[in-house]
Amino acid sequence: MQRKANFAAYLLMSLALAGCGGSTQVSRVQSDSTIDLSGRWNDTDSRLVAEEMVKDALNQRWIYKWQEANKVPTVIVGKIVNKSHEHISVETFVKDIERSLLNSGNIEFVASKTERQQLRDEVEDQQENASVSSRSDMGEEQGADLMMTGNISTIVDQEGKRSVIFYQVNMELIELESKKKVWIGEKKIKKYVERAGARL
Repeated sequence: MQRKANFAAYLLMSLALAGCGGSTQVSRVQSDSTIDLSGRWNDTDSRLVAEEMVKDALNQRWIYKWQEANKVPTVIVGKIVNKSHEHISVETFVKDIERSLLNSGNIEFVASKTERQQLRDEVEDQQENASVSSRSDMGEEQGADLMMTGNISTIVDQEGKRSVIFYQVNMELIELESKKKVWIGEKKIKKYVERAGARL
């Protein structure tokens, strides 16, 4: 009887281990490749929207006055609000835009409010601890000419296992001194997602 019980236990354990025997496979792919697994916002959406926004921003009339004056406008990033139903890494999206604009050579960026406070703490520390020749001076920050703000919103239409996800990204550039909006950019993405039925 004991033998049968031991054999049954061994058989159950063997079956359980066999069921867990599948190994995880990982393949490295190009960082700019398009892979949609869930239908949610992903790195490809972030990169493509940023590229199109920057292209549009740099081809509008507002930038001509700076180019005619041989000046490069300085921009600070304000609030970019995620109003969507998903968790979206707004910081990654903002960095995609900053990088594209900065690399264009047409715009300069100053540090964000949070970053500036960290920098000010460092400059303040230098006043007491760094040599006179190497310390950075207080009150020498570059002021921004424009502020970038925006939001990401979604509309979801779902029926059973099928859904349509509509993303809309709105971005604006506003002159700090005059408070005029000089550019409004908009990008829309629409995804059709069909989920397979659960397998037993």
